[in-house]
Amino acid sequence: MSNDALSMRGPVQGTKDVRRVALGSSVGAVIETYDFIGFGTAAALYFGTVFFPGADPLTGTLASFATLGVGFAARPLGGIIGGHLGDKLGRKPVLVMSLIIMGLATFAIGLLPTYAMVGVLAPTLLVIVRIVQGLAFGAEWGGAILMTYEHAPWKRKGFFTGLVQAGFPVGLLLANLVFLGSGILPGDWAWRVPFLASIVLVIVGLIIRSKVPESPVFEQVKSSGQIVKSPIIQVIREDWRNILRGIGLRIAETAGYAVSITYMISYINTTEIADKQATLVALCIAAGIGVVATPLWGALTDRIGRRPLYLVVCAVIILFGIPMFLLVNTGLFVLIIVTFAISYAICQNALAGVQGSWFPELFQAQTRSSGASLAYQISAMVSGFTPFITTLLFVGLGWLGPALLFSAYGLIGLIAAVVTRETWGPRERRLADEATTASIATIKA
Repeated sequence: MSNDALSMRGPVQGTKDVRRVALGSSVGAVIETYDFIGFGTAAALYFGTVFFPGADPLTGTLASFATLGVGFAARPLGGIIGGHLGDKLGRKPVLVMSLIIMGLATFAIGLLPTYAMVGVLAPTLLVIVRIVQGLAFGAEWGGAILMTYEHAPWKRKGFFTGLVQAGFPVGLLLANLVFLGSGILPGDWAWRVPFLASIVLVIVGLIIRSKVPESPVFEQVKSSGQIVKSPIIQVIREDWRNILRGIGLRIAETAGYAVSITYMISYINTTEIADKQATLVALCIAAGIGVVATPLWGALTDRIGRRPLYLVVCAVIILFGIPMFLLVNTGLFVLIIVTFAISYAICQNALAGVQGSWFPELFQAQTRSSGASLAYQISAMVSGFTPFITTLLFVGLGWLGPALLFSAYGLIGLIAAVVTRETWGPRERRLADEATTASIATIKA
């Protein structure tokens, strides 16, 4: 890799706005994760009986998880739209647009009529709003990550993008804390209040995001006349291999999360291993650990590279599938906490901490938003329907089915990491050191 290639990563020492940009991107990630993950928690605990009351508990859970999956299926289209606009118009407009759409859709869920009120229209409306959520969330990630990545110093891109990725455990923590508190409310208010309360977060997020400056790399691409006519088509034609690699890398993290967190909540609840409150408390503890762990994982990649960490963590996922369920099956609260902490703060957060810097570095600046968004969001279709698949596997194989699926996702990630090039190896780090030294000398002169 040459210095010219490294220069498309933004200013060597970053911009003066990097912390403000990271904060704005992180806050948006918190809000959108609160919205999107909150739906997963509600699907696992409430929606099976609220929107599909005529079915037996298992069928209601399957229908609820299928609705959850619809939102994930819509995310690639959101990624295509957001990635295209990010490469054509800039990263910032995508940030603001996606947040507005996501916020309105989530608020609307809190207002939806139940099946008891309007019959089959209720689940129909739920699916429609869930699709809108998926489109907005699909557009969100690329803009937030690239804005931060392209403002950050070369030698700290892992850390700063890790801060953005840490917005996801913060959002998870907030969502589950609200559901934990709202559980004492009567009737439907237990699930409505968390969605209605999200409008406050959206307003705060819009205020912060409206003040962040555009990406310096996009401005460079724009001023040099390198904006391509059809970034999506170009990145698929020229960089489809990296898109496939990114999908494999992401599946280990996002589909693994769908087994170890989203499905596990339902598994613990339906098998009566623990009650809802205990499950949410354990998940909140794990999310709290993840808030700190994610940027630290990202910072570690700045020191050792992106691929080594990914290889190790994917190996852990492969080995942890069966022990994960054995620990939970004991019914001991402390072991349930340990299980969530390992599966989330290590198996999920570590991979997310790598992705924030590794994915943008796999693509050229002109098509970076489109390429990174496609790789990141197409894999969401797999994770979106994973709770549905794991429920079916449980019917046929018991807990061993979901356990083996979790390990299989880790194997997919391991293979993808082996065939994906290192973008921040010893040579790149040496070039960054030299460029940083030269930049400091220039400033002093």
